[in-house]
Amino acid sequence: MGSSNTGVKDDSTTDADTSTGDLPASNSGTFSEGEKVLAYHGPRIYEAKVQKAEFRKKEWRYFVHYLGIKSDWDEWVGMDRLMKHTEENVLKQQALDKKQGAEKNPKSGRSAQAKPKSSTDAKVEKEDLKSYVARGKRRKSDSGIEKDNASTEKLVKIPIPATLKKQLVDDWDFVTQQDKLVKLPRIPNVDAILIKYLEYRIKKDGTMTDYVAEILNGLRSYFDRALPMMLLYKKERQQFQEAIYHPDLSPSTVYGAEHLLRLFVKLPELLACVNIEEETLIGMQQKFIDFLKFLQKNQSTFFLSAYEGSKSSEGSGRGKG
Repeated sequence: MGSSNTGVKDDSTTDADTSTGDLPASNSGTFSEGEKVLAYHGPRIYEAKVQKAEFRKKEWRYFVHYLGIKSDWDEWVGMDRLMKHTEENVLKQQALDKKQGAEKNPKSGRSAQAKPKSSTDAKVEKEDLKSYVARGKRRKSDSGIEKDNASTEKLVKIPIPATLKKQLVDDWDFVTQQDKLVKLPRIPNVDAILIKYLEYRIKKDGTMTDYVAEILNGLRSYFDRALPMMLLYKKERQQFQEAIYHPDLSPSTVYGAEHLLRLFVKLPELLACVNIEEETLIGMQQKFIDFLKFLQKNQSTFFLSAYEGSKSSEGSGRGKG
């Protein structure tokens, strides 16, 4: 089973999308309405129930409800996100949960109970980030030269490869100079990229360590919290409001590599505001560098080569005409 993960709630359906004229014959790979299944969400697997099944744009889409989770997290997913609820797959789910080390690390990932985060969790995370940034600012303004130096020394250096630096420059130019935006939702999104990296490490190392999974969960958490506050250009604000139309919809399921790369520019400052042991920081630094190399290796696949014109630029163009 593949593990590409768009994770975007897909509520809009046209008559053309759900036309049954080209429906394929039912087979063992199709899930039926009311069926209990196992569903990927990020790097984890959850029990879910298929509420609806529709054939859209030559592929099956399923509206699932995660069992035991509030209905706000119900979403449309593809076949690659689902597995049959068999004993073998349940064992796979349990093994993955054990590897994730959810009970040992309740602050990593979306939830200590191995489930998508609730709206309350999301609000708490946003408040946490605000307090992190606020503490960082107070540290600079109130604690004097000695503490400033200590904070500077604590910054984790995350060297960005030259080709990715150029990607950042092009990204800046597209948005701020050419008045263009990244087309949303992105495929692959941040969730999918993190899963692909996890699969890459498993294939390379022959196993999955709790440490790698924790770092990826942490990256996702930081991205979801930081994007609306420090990863957007002013011209992208309106698009964000339209794209994240539901309070429980995570940026990591809508945005992609372009905005994820911006996080690595801010990450040293964010980590400096958190009390982390030096040994742990060094380990994280090594993993971040390895992840950036992975992004660089897949740059042509993960990043857009061109952005689309924003609504404001299209409107001004029509006015001039």
